[in-house]
Amino acid sequence: MDRNPPLLSTQGQAGTRRGLYGEQEPYDFDWIDTGDGHEVFYEVCGNPKGKPAVVLHGGPGGAINPTMRRFFDPKRWRTVLFDQRGCGRSRPNASLENNTTWDLIADIERLRERLGVEKWTVFGGSWGSTLALAYAIAHPDRVAGLILRGVFLLTQRELRWFYQDGASMLFPDAWERFLQPIPAPERDDMIGAYYRRLTHPSRSVRAEAAAAWSQWEGDTISIRGPEARPAKFNEADFAIAFARIECHYFQNRGFFEHDGWILSQMGRIAHIPGWIVQGRFDVVTPLEAAWKLKAAWPAAKFDIVWDAGHASTEPGIIDGLVRATDAAAVL
Repeated sequence: MDRNPPLLSTQGQAGTRRGLYGEQEPYDFDWIDTGDGHEVFYEVCGNPKGKPAVVLHGGPGGAINPTMRRFFDPKRWRTVLFDQRGCGRSRPNASLENNTTWDLIADIERLRERLGVEKWTVFGGSWGSTLALAYAIAHPDRVAGLILRGVFLLTQRELRWFYQDGASMLFPDAWERFLQPIPAPERDDMIGAYYRRLTHPSRSVRAEAAAAWSQWEGDTISIRGPEARPAKFNEADFAIAFARIECHYFQNRGFFEHDGWILSQMGRIAHIPGWIVQGRFDVVTPLEAAWKLKAAWPAAKFDIVWDAGHASTEPGIIDGLVRATDAAAVL
């Protein structure tokens, strides 16, 4: 692979953009008992003899959905998707016990071994990009390639931008709603204030905080506006799991050894082929993180989508990701 590939852009290519592949149904699914109180749900779709890939959803605390299957050509890929601990169809729902980045990395390895995969391509967006990078750093010999969208390095700078001071200046109306459950004396640490409520014994307290936390992300996720917010953000059970787990990880700074840990470890994986697809107007995970990652990873192809925000379903993001999976399929 060219170690200094050109910077790519999809600006002006709306007429030639790729779309998603057709609907796919899993040909296999099951739960893995982790042995420490969790059962992790997974599904497999595409070609049983195809090139293996694993899909890491966002959040933390999100869940897989049928659209995620469609970024991959079902004739060429054997695509594995799973719900991370505490969310989706994994059990128990919304649990924070034994739920850290390192637990999730161990689950990916359990899944790889269960399915008899030697090496696979790792696909992740937003928090999924964080987990993909952390997994690759821990197990570089198990990663054939990385396809990342909405890069998030889980640094203090990124967390402050979105949850304390930064994105609030672009979305003052949505920010006002996000502030509402938190009394003024606690607003100098919004993550900490929400964490106290999302771990409160009362479900009603948790539900109120979860609704506000989830709405803030939903309101900022796409340049198409709040109407592009996934409907699941409005479901109480999903919102509680999503908000609790996400805030748990952010309160604990991703369980990394130090701030900026991922970039400090990039020497371990800089040789791995990679594709980065990033919306120019991504407010949730701004372009700066992807830019820094590319500087530390010359082998990666870098696609800045000029008319997109954070959502994976925006046309330019779909185009970039489908082109990336097609390219990775023939490596």
